[in-house]
Amino acid sequence: MNFASTLAQHGFRGLQRTSIETLQVNVGKICNQACHHCHVEAGPKRTESMTAVTAERVLALLHRTPGIETVDITGGAPEINPNFRRLVEASRASGKTVIDRCNLTILLEPGFENLPEFLAAQQVEITASLPCYTRENVDKQRGKGVFEKSIQALQILNAIGYGQPDSALHLNLVFNPGGASLPPPQEQLEADYKRELRERFGIEFDHLFTITNMPIRRFSEYLIRLGKEESYSKLLADHFNVATVEHVMCRRLVSVSWDGRLYDCDFNQMLEIPSAGRPTIWEIDSFEALARQPIQVANHCFGCTAGAGSSCGGSLQ
Repeated sequence: MNFASTLAQHGFRGLQRTSIETLQVNVGKICNQACHHCHVEAGPKRTESMTAVTAERVLALLHRTPGIETVDITGGAPEINPNFRRLVEASRASGKTVIDRCNLTILLEPGFENLPEFLAAQQVEITASLPCYTRENVDKQRGKGVFEKSIQALQILNAIGYGQPDSALHLNLVFNPGGASLPPPQEQLEADYKRELRERFGIEFDHLFTITNMPIRRFSEYLIRLGKEESYSKLLADHFNVATVEHVMCRRLVSVSWDGRLYDCDFNQMLEIPSAGRPTIWEIDSFEALARQPIQVANHCFGCTAGAGSSCGGSLQ
């Protein structure tokens, strides 16, 4: 059960990046939550946070890479980083689409009261984690009281136009399975979410993205405690879908860590598997230097190619 060997069996001599359309920036691991499935192991006690110097270097390289269309800002709770708004404003001024990977509850924290209005003014696309439309499942995975706060945050976002029909303010939700299983079909689950959230809370949103839990960091520890690490890895490998390989996100994405190191995806970043030959933002003149470069793979990559596939934009099929 080896991902590289599996690729070879299907005629792939490894993976190679094609173009670079998305720059994903992980600004740190500080978060106001500590979710059980978090592959970043983010939480309130973490201290890793991108400095202003690193943020400005990222922006300089972005300016020199006009082919990048989207800047995807993540964490932790990315909004906690003091350079978050600078990254947003400069990226939007350059004409880029900006995505905020939001946990929703950050919108209710003291000091962040005007965050929804800032995001709306910059027309930031919000992609928010909500692993279920029921209180029990959300609180079990993300902590007591998180569901209620998430619903309140979604209602605040709806009130200023996010997720509303014909609005330019896009609001997407993210589903992660609560246990050691693959996500259900994305289209059907989206319909269920829209029905339940609309009928119960009057909430509207654009799309639901289903994302497979990766067997790394905090979720890996959870699997080990349950004695399911081996069976879950086998589940992912047994459901390898060759049709997803052409569409995996790493082929058009570069990931930058809080300290300026370069990776092929956010998952490789958490496993500290750097991009081949280009270790940091200080050693390149533009992100284009990573185009057409080989992509580092390992067995966790089965998570992106199992079933309908999984990426930061949801299912691949």
